[in-house]
This record gives sequence, structure tokens and C-alpha cells, in this order.
Amino acid sequence: MLTIHAAPLVLPVGAAAVVDGAVAVDGDRIATLGPYEEVAAAYPTARVRRWPGLLTPGLRQDRARELLTRCYHPDPREADELGELPLWGEEFERLAATMDTTRRAGSVRRGLQRMLRHGTTHLAGPFGADDQALRTAVARSGLAVQVAPPPVPVGEGVPDLDPFAAGGDLARTAHGPLTVGGRADLAVFDVPDEAALYGVGPRPCVATVLAGRLVHRAR
Repeated sequence: MLTIHAAPLVLPVGAAAVVDGAVAVDGDRIATLGPYEEVAAAYPTARVRRWPGLLTPGLRQDRARELLTRCYHPDPREADELGELPLWGEEFERLAATMDTTRRAGSVRRGLQRMLRHGTTHLAGPFGADDQALRTAVARSGLAVQVAPPPVPVGEGVPDLDPFAAGGDLARTAHGPLTVGGRADLAVFDVPDEAALYGVGPRPCVATVLAGRLVHRAR
């Protein structure tokens, strides 16, 4: 079913921002984008999802491999003991010493799911052929692997599930521009403008669309 995703501001990247904009999605592809009234007129029978804030391309997680192989993502049932944030460094090494294959696979699966909650639709790769379990989990998640060197160095400090934590702007952090005919990978943030995506303030991701599918929606 064709769906129109509308927001007060659409930031396509590489093109001018669209106030009261919309993106029409047909299957896993972008059918058109532009002012909401024009998009709605072109597809009068489409389902409409209206979002607050701004709509952007899906984001790329440059530290995906570290987050999936050098962090432990606690099960919600472990929250009282381990908390809810990824465990890194000595805490991870302590757990990894006794972690079996099933527990590791669960951590990877939860890590991928939690990336979606931050607007991530692409992972910086490649993922080595030596870790078939990881490659399989990534493939099953639907997240795209983007084999391209990031324009600025990454890998310092504790990895963060939020792609913007690396300090890049939207043009650097997005997987690429929104284009007609391109894969429909979108993120929606409940913030007033692009500047609010940066810095230490909250930038709640209210929706993530992966290849046309709504895979995250904030409650």
C-alpha cells in the first residue's frame, strides 16, 4: 500500500528543505517527495502518516561493528543487574569471558533493534567473512551495509547507539539523500529544526522506516 509520510520539515540532504513536506513511499521505494499538498494531490488514495518535527534520510551507524562485537546489549530481564545501556570495555570483557553463542546472538539482535530506535537504517561495513553469525544477523535485520570509508575518523571513545554522537552533521550522518526511485529509508525526529539534531540536547527519534516498512515508532 502506498504511504505518505508527512512532517512539518523534510530535509532530503543535497536539496532544499521542504516546509510542510512529505515523502510518498510505494513498496520499498520513494515514489515522490515535495510539499505535502502536491504529494497528496498526486496520490489521493494513499495512507497518510503525519509525524511531528522533521523527516530525514535514515542514518548510518559508523561504529556498528564495535557496537555489535565489542559491546553487550542487556536483555530487559537483566536491567536490574546490568542496566539498559550497552556495556563496553572491562564490563564487556568480564561478560564475554563466559558468554556462550546463544547469549552473544541475543546481544547482537538487541543491538540491531536498538539502532533502529535511533533512526539507523545503514551500517558502515564490511563485516568480515570470518563472522558468519554476525553477517547473518545483520542480513536478517534488513539494515543495509554501506561499504564506504567515513569522511572523518571514528573509533575513539565509547561507541554510542546514536549516530549523531560521533559529531557529524546530517549530510555526513545520513546514509545518503532522499531521491525518487531510491530505497525508502527514513528517520523522523521530534525536534524543531536541523540544529536541534546536534549537541547534547535530546533528539528523540519517533519513527524509522526501513525499505518502506515502519520498523520503529515511539509510543
